[in-house]
Amino acid sequence: MAKKLALVAVLVAALMPWIVAASVFRSGLSARVKPSGWEIWAATRLRSFAMPTEEKMQNNPFSATESLLKEAREHFADHCASCHANDGSGSTALGRGLSPQAPDMRLPATQSKSDGELYSIIHNGIRFSGMPAWGADGKDDDSWKLVLFVRHLPQLSADEIQDMEKYNPKSDSERTEEQEEEDFLSGKPDATSGTRHPHQH
Repeated sequence: MAKKLALVAVLVAALMPWIVAASVFRSGLSARVKPSGWEIWAATRLRSFAMPTEEKMQNNPFSATESLLKEAREHFADHCASCHANDGSGSTALGRGLSPQAPDMRLPATQSKSDGELYSIIHNGIRFSGMPAWGADGKDDDSWKLVLFVRHLPQLSADEIQDMEKYNPKSDSERTEEQEEEDFLSGKPDATSGTRHPHQH
């Protein structure tokens, strides 16, 4: 088995330059072009072989509890959902614009990975992709907790998804709009005109 894995690793390493060259020749370096099946296969295999075995074999020091899942869910909504969506589908403007696109993490391609693999991907990121490294060097409890949430994604409820919306990053215009709505409902004076809202007595 070890010899077969080594042979596949050598084969992928040997083919990768040719696959990249063929891709660049075919479509340039534009991220608008969907990667070919060969590109995805080679990149996935290379990433897998590049990850040290001891990292793959790491065990999550945390167990899924209601409080930890809530903490991780809020963290995911604030840090990850811009690309991966609250439900982990990757169906966002940023997620679809990446090359390769953000994966649907509810599917076996993600769920079949070991906890150590998921932790390494979250903590260390992936070069030449849109996945950054998260957390400080060394021990990173937040990334381990996010692994718990990734495991929970296939069972995520509609109520949980709705709750996550409160923690999603907001643009300046969205914050201004929310503040104006809040001011209107509380009857505060209009900041632009100095007049009081019509419903205030």
